[in-house]
Amino acid sequence: IANKINGLAVGTGNMSELALGWATYNGDHMSMYGVNTSVPKTLVKSLVRWIADTQMEDSSQNILHDILDTPFSPELLPADQNGNIAQITENKIGPYELHDFFLHRMLRYGDSPSRIYYLSQFAFAEKYSAETILKWMKTFYRRFFTQQFKRSCMPDGPKVGSINLSPRGDWRMPSDASVAVWMDELSQM
Repeated sequence: IANKINGLAVGTGNMSELALGWATYNGDHMSMYGVNTSVPKTLVKSLVRWIADTQMEDSSQNILHDILDTPFSPELLPADQNGNIAQITENKIGPYELHDFFLHRMLRYGDSPSRIYYLSQFAFAEKYSAETILKWMKTFYRRFFTQQFKRSCMPDGPKVGSINLSPRGDWRMPSDASVAVWMDELSQM
């Protein structure tokens, strides 16, 4: 439709989804520009909450809070008979707040899995057990490496923060990179 009306097809996939490959191959890649390639999902949520709490009147604030309280879902499966979401993303791939932390430490600081694991136990001590953190770290690394092929063909995207997953920006990674070294380190913990 964008081509028919001389419009711009803007990609909606954010950095968190792109890192984990939680994007529809081709569907999210057919856009002309990926505006969120360096914006993590947790930052989007924090910014929307801040705007709702400080910049909106009650009716708009209530709508934004309702959206924020809805679990992340690609909504590919219909809701059940009671209207409950059938496919909750974080149940499948893990909490975005953990993944965004892992991603930031790995790409921004070059931290090893053992260092990220160590730091995350302090950062999330009140919320997640060490076993839970390790479980989702393994998921993160496996998905990050195996889903590079999706990032290799995505459209251009701006660098908003200090890291970006656009292959036409800072990010360079072969699609056949092996996760073995990182998984070996995780298996020692």
